[in-house]
Amino acid sequence: MANIRELKKDINNVLGDIIEAVYIVETANGKQDSKEGAKIIDKAIETFDDLIVKVNQRDVENRKKHLNEVRATLQKEATALVEDLNKLG
Repeated sequence: MANIRELKKDINNVLGDIIEAVYIVETANGKQDSKEGAKIIDKAIETFDDLIVKVNQRDVENRKKHLNEVRATLQKEATALVEDLNKLG
């Protein structure tokens, strides 16, 4: 269970940090509430929701493999969001 708790914390922290970074970049550039920033935030929230649903799935054959796939998805999605964030700045 500690592994699941850690994964949920990682999901929350990583995506929360990306959302916070969007606000920081927008404030620094004087472009608050930009469409591009809102798109990144919406994608981060959507990713968060999807990953939490996957973590909470109980009807999987191999739980460990499933959670590793969720972690890999988090890494892939976070990388894509950071790339979009870099374009914003």
